[in-house]
Amino acid sequence: MEATIEVDGLRKRFGSTVALDGMSFAVRPGQVTGFVGPNGAGKSTTMRVILGLDSADEGRALVAGRPYGALREPLRHLGALLDAAALHPARTGRNHLLWLAHSQGLPARRVEAVLAQAGMERAAGRRAGGYSLGMRQRLGIAAAMLGDPPALMLDEPFNGLDPEGIVWMRGYLRGLAAQGRAVLVSSHLMSELQDTAGHLVVVGRGRVVADTSVADLIAAASGDRVTVRTAERTEAMAALAQAGATVATTDRETITVAGLPAERIISLLSEAGVRFSEVSGHRASLEEAYMELTRDAVEFRAGRPEADEPQGAAR
Repeated sequence: MEATIEVDGLRKRFGSTVALDGMSFAVRPGQVTGFVGPNGAGKSTTMRVILGLDSADEGRALVAGRPYGALREPLRHLGALLDAAALHPARTGRNHLLWLAHSQGLPARRVEAVLAQAGMERAAGRRAGGYSLGMRQRLGIAAAMLGDPPALMLDEPFNGLDPEGIVWMRGYLRGLAAQGRAVLVSSHLMSELQDTAGHLVVVGRGRVVADTSVADLIAAASGDRVTVRTAERTEAMAALAQAGATVATTDRETITVAGLPAERIISLLSEAGVRFSEVSGHRASLEEAYMELTRDAVEFRAGRPEADEPQGAAR
């Protein structure tokens, strides 16, 4: 299926700083695509180039096969939320949407429809300057949906939402994708993307590091590691490290083991008289997979306590 949003070989410099270094990916209909990377990776610049707010030095960004600026009634093709705070504080939520609809040649009836979709009916008559960040996010989503577009691009849509709002946002985004829309979501909340996105574009230093399904990324990060749950953590780590495994602490009663199959781990622990309650294949979280992929792309890194270092043959 043809991509609804396509980024091809984008390069962009700001003075001596390389913001984009050959950025290329596609956002396809029918799925939520997460767009993630460390600060300075090029996410915001890429989205601004897609919307024509910045121009690329090289490459192209297309929406429905054309540059965004060349589209007639662009909100009918791509709805975007880049800054939830970009509101006139004296306007009510409803009047903000009415002004936007009028400026884009969209029918006023769409305003009530998107207010209902975003759960904003009761707050629509209040001035936007008094909205919480979560309410501004909902209003931004409503604005993005005014043109009933086949593609959405949202920057940090989970920011400021309470738990109920986060659950609503997850379901809403998955529902939009289920309707056949292409949905690009930039977020630093890996836990939310793990429950929302089916595909992930990971970027670092202005280029794509990974472009894959969330399931495949987690499977690759999980590797052949095994999780062991035991109250005798120190004894277990010593026995397994002596057998050549690489062992790391997960929490007070859980360790992660690499280099030995589960059957061998069970045998070694039993022989050493170490009691355990669980031995199972390790399933990495999306955050673990992301941290592994972007390790070399992070500009600033905090120190790490030595007590958490892995033990064993690979040390």
